[in-house]
This record gives sequence, structure tokens and C-alpha cells, in this order.
Amino acid sequence: MGKEDNGYGSRKDGDDPETDTDTGSFSQHTGNSTDDNSLQLESPFLDDNAVSADDDGVKKSREGRDYDDEEGHLVYHVGLVMKGRYEIILTLGEGAFGKVVECIDRDKQEHVAVKIVRNIECFREVAKSEIAVLEEINSLDDDNRFACVRMLDWFGYEGHICIVMELLGLSTFEFLRQNHFLPFNVEQIRHMAFQLFRAVCFLHRNKLTHTDLKPENILFVCSDYDLEYNNETKSKKKKPRSLDVKVVDFGTATFDHEHHESLVSTRHYRAPEVILDLGWNQSCDVWSLGCVLMEFYLGRTLFPTHDSKEHLAMMEKTLGPIPPHLLKKTRKQHYVHNERLNWDEQSSSDDYIRANCQPLQQHMLRCSEDERQLFDLLGCMLEYDVYRRITLEEALWHPFFSPLRVQKQRS
Repeated sequence: MGKEDNGYGSRKDGDDPETDTDTGSFSQHTGNSTDDNSLQLESPFLDDNAVSADDDGVKKSREGRDYDDEEGHLVYHVGLVMKGRYEIILTLGEGAFGKVVECIDRDKQEHVAVKIVRNIECFREVAKSEIAVLEEINSLDDDNRFACVRMLDWFGYEGHICIVMELLGLSTFEFLRQNHFLPFNVEQIRHMAFQLFRAVCFLHRNKLTHTDLKPENILFVCSDYDLEYNNETKSKKKKPRSLDVKVVDFGTATFDHEHHESLVSTRHYRAPEVILDLGWNQSCDVWSLGCVLMEFYLGRTLFPTHDSKEHLAMMEKTLGPIPPHLLKKTRKQHYVHNERLNWDEQSSSDDYIRANCQPLQQHMLRCSEDERQLFDLLGCMLEYDVYRRITLEEALWHPFFSPLRVQKQRS
């Protein structure tokens, strides 16, 4: 969980529920079902003041004291000790799923982040799923080699599922925001991308798809920074002291054998096969990471839209026409006319797209070899056809990462 990342929560999308989804991630985490017998979430952890639902669904103790607000968030105060162990010292942020607080673990005398999930059944189910995924990750990566957030504990408190995580720094989105959206440089992107690709490749090898990769769900391990003068903007720019990052928010992570929801990912990072309802697999994470790297490079989202058809039109402006064989197979035939995207090039929306989108290679700011390799890699990731899209296993061997591989061999 991130420390003092008070801009948590994704940028609001504004789409209607049928066309968009924000998984309730608070710039962090936000499911799949899991066997209830493996997660006994209630009575072993609750104190003697058992709770019951009143008429409006808000939990109250037998003494009548409110535990939840009208939206199902736990009502708490600084100094509250949960499970006789975790003392709340400040709120880090909140989202649709609940709130994240920084706590002192009195048993270990260390700071941790605790995600307090809203006391609403759908969010409880997502939390159970996240716990199951994080337990699997802990088991598969017991020596913490891959950049995935560590779950340290979980428990129930007054009807709320609470997930204890290692305390991390700011999200990469929040760092960009606080840095006036000045982009990261290519060397910084290389170091962050290598860790992210290894982490998500590790998930993929273990038959898991994250499904919600975005800058809000990528956190610096430590967000300390130095100030350096930026000649281009004539202003001071924050430079992270460490480029170590971790992936968070496994609430919508899905195993290969599990049911795949038709709509996944947050709007700007959603792969074309998801929008076209063609089914999806692990390669949707590759597309999302391609969008993330472009956001790191530009300091803004690659596809700034809130509408599915406009999103597809932006892809075409950036990446060229969507292959006819994909449009032919889509269940969203209202997006298609004569085996092409059904798009009015005379519309005001098209004016907006022309103003905000351009062919991918034209985004390249400098013609250095490093940037050429980065954009070659991005072109392989932002490939419409999942059968032609690069895998992360392959991506880790791309020439863009050669300097890091050489560095590793020397050390």
C-alpha cells in the first residue's frame, strides 16, 4: 500500500456502467470467487460487541454505536487498535472498495498499510479473491524476487475484511501528478518496465492475469526524491531516488481456469479485444503495460477518452486500421460498417481525436537509439491481434533491455 498517496483512486471515467468499469482500486488494489471454507472471515476475529444489520443495512453494535457510515465504510479514528495489534495512525486514501490506512503493527513495531474493505457483500467477495491470490503469490515467491506487493496478514473487524500489506510509497500516477505530469525519462522507464515485466511475467507463468494494470496500481517502494532543474520547462523537477516499483491491486486478478468477466481493465488501459468482446487472455496485460509505458513517456494518457467507439477510433489514429478479421468476429457489430470501424470522420469527436492523437512513432521526442528501441517494443505490445502481440517472456529479451541484462551479468 502506498504511503501518503492522497490522490488515490483512479481518475474518474464518466462512462455509464455498461461501457466502462473502474474496479474500485484506490490507486491500489481492488476478484474472483474462492471457497468460503478456506476464508473464515468473521467470528474468530471479532470482539464481544457482535454486530447486526439494522433496517438500512448499516452495521451497529448491540450497544447501538455505529460502526459503518451509510456507504458501508468503517467509522474509525486515529489511535483505534484493530485485532489488538494494528494501531491506525493516518488515512492513506480511499476508493470504491473501502479505505487504506497506515498502521503501526504493535507486535513487530513496524509500519504497515491496512486495506479496510467496505462492509458490502460484493466488495467482501472481491476481498476474499484478493486474499486468495496474494496467498498464492506469497507461496510461489517466498523469497520476494518479483515486484508484487506482499500481504502480511488479514483479519475481520466489525464485519469488515482487512488486508495487511507492506507499506509502499506513492503510486507512479500520484508521483507524476505531484510532478506536474512531467514525464519520466527513457532510462527511468527502462528500469521500471524491467521490474514490471518480470513481475507480470511471473503472474502469467503461474496462470494468472492481473487485468487492471495502470499507473495507480504501480507503486514506488520508496517515493523519496531529489529536485533537479529542468532546462526544457525552466522549473524544478522531482527525480525519484529509487526506481524500485511494485504491482498492487489483485482484486480482479483472474486465474486461467476461472470465469473471465467480459469487461475488465480501467478504460484507458483496456485492450481492443476486451472492447470488441472477443474474449481475452493474459495478453490484455501486455496491452495495458504498453499504455502505461506510453503514459510514463508522455506524462499523459495515450487514449484520453470515455467512450468505447471513440477509444477504438483513437487506436486507429495511433496504430492504424483495426484488422477486418477482428471486426468481423466482434459481438459489437454496431461498431462496424462494411468491415471497417463505423466512424464519422466529419464529427466533432473526430476533431478531438485529431487534436489529441497521432501515429505512435510521431510521439517519439528524440531519435536516439534508446528511444527507437522503446518505440519498437511499444509497437510489439500495442498490437491488435493477440496472436501477434508480444508476450512478456519475449519482451524481456527485447534489445531495449540489453543494458540491464549486461549490467546484471557484470554484477
